[in-house]
Amino acid sequence: MTLRRSRAPGVVVVTGASAGVGRAVAHEFARRGSAVALLARGEPGLEQAASEVRALGGRALVVPTDVADAAQVEVAADRAEAELGPIDVWVNDAMATIFAPVSDIRVDEFRRATEVTYLGTVHGTMSALRRMRSRDRGTIVQIGSALAYRAIPLQSAYCGAKFAVRGFTDSVRTELLHERSRVWITMVQLPAINTPQFSWGRTRLPEHPMPVPPIFQPEVAARAVYWSATHRRRELIVGAPSLKAIRGTQIAPSLADRYLARDGYGAQQITGVPVSPDRPDNLFQPVPAVAATHGRFDSQAHPTSVQLWITTHRRLVTAGIGISAAAVLAAIRR
Repeated sequence: MTLRRSRAPGVVVVTGASAGVGRAVAHEFARRGSAVALLARGEPGLEQAASEVRALGGRALVVPTDVADAAQVEVAADRAEAELGPIDVWVNDAMATIFAPVSDIRVDEFRRATEVTYLGTVHGTMSALRRMRSRDRGTIVQIGSALAYRAIPLQSAYCGAKFAVRGFTDSVRTELLHERSRVWITMVQLPAINTPQFSWGRTRLPEHPMPVPPIFQPEVAARAVYWSATHRRRELIVGAPSLKAIRGTQIAPSLADRYLARDGYGAQQITGVPVSPDRPDNLFQPVPAVAATHGRFDSQAHPTSVQLWITTHRRLVTAGIGISAAAVLAAIRR
C-alpha cells in the first residue's frame, strides 16, 4: 500500500545541489516550504541555488562538501541538524563521470568517478542513518538511472557506480526491514535528463557528449524525487524510456547488447559538434561557470512524463479503468 505523509518534509539534505537534478530537487522542496541543506563542491553554484530556494519560499543552508570524503559529509550532516533541525529527507544526487571507452580511462579517473558517485551515496546514506535510526523516522532517496539496470558504452564508470548504488540500497533496505525500522530508503531510476553534466563532464569523445534521447527536463526528475520522499514505494521508474530499457534488458539482454554496440556511440554525441579534450571538467575540481539547473538541450527536452503521472496515480488510474469497464459492460447488456 502507498502511504502519504501528512505534511511536506521539514528539513531536507540534497547532495549535488549546485546544478542539474540536485538543484531542481532543492527547488521542488523549497516550493513546499522545506528547509534545504545544499551540498556540493562548487560554492558559487550552491549560493545561486540557495538564492533560488529562498525566493521559492524555503530556507537554505550552503555547505560546501566533497561527498567522496566521509568526514566532510558527516560535518555537513551535523551542520544541517544544528542550523535547520532534524533531517527528515536525505537525497543522494552527487555524481561525477567521464565519457570515454574504458581503454581510454585512467585508473585515477575511474577511482574518482566511483568515489563521488558510489561512495558519495554510501557516505550520505550512512550519515543519514546515524541520525534517522535513533529517531525511527526519515527517508533516504537515492538518485538512480535506467543505467543502473542497462549499462551502455562510453559510460562504464557511471554505469558501474549506479549498479553498485542499486545493490547497496537493496542491502540496506533489507537490514532496515529486519530491524522493523520506520526509516525508509528508496531509489528513483531516471531517464536521460537535460543537465550540465554533458557540458562539464570529462570526455575523450571526438564530439560533444549528449544524453541518449528522448530527453527530459530536470523538473520531471525533481517531481519524482519529491513524490518518492513523501510516499513509501520501494523504487520509482521515471519515464517510458527508462521502463523500456529496464524491462527490455531483463527480457532480452543480448539483443540490447547488440543494439547498443551498433547505435550507442552515435546516440551519445552531437554530430558535427567537436569538443576540446582540454575543456574544463568537474571530475576533480568544480566548474562554477556552468553551474545551472538545465543543460544545453532545452529544445529537445520534455517538461512532463505521462508514464510518471500514471505510476504516481495508480489508484486514480485503476478507478478510471474500473469505471470505464463497468460502463462498457452496461452498454453491452442494454
